[in-house]
Amino acid sequence: MISGGLICTSDGEPAGFHLEGHAGHAEYGQDIVCAAASMLAINCVNSLEAVAGIVPQVTEREEDGMLSVVLPQGIGDGQRHDALVLLKALAQGFRDLSSQYPHRVRWK
Repeated sequence: MISGGLICTSDGEPAGFHLEGHAGHAEYGQDIVCAAASMLAINCVNSLEAVAGIVPQVTEREEDGMLSVVLPQGIGDGQRHDALVLLKALAQGFRDLSSQYPHRVRWK
């Protein structure tokens, strides 16, 4: 199962996201749930860089499907706004994916 959620600051503001696990829906290379989750996550990271001009801290471990993405400190208000929109869009995508595949994806 893929599990994930937003990483939030002490005041509840999204500051990144964390994913872990594998969907196990089909064989490697054929798993549409894994492909959808990967696309959502990769698109968010790429959009943070290309759209918001933010280079997040990315940590990943392929063997257990872990991906952690954290916004850097000290970004401007405009960048923070763009990052929040992108992170909220990611969360909505994962909620939608989880509702379609509740035994394969859990979003907190």
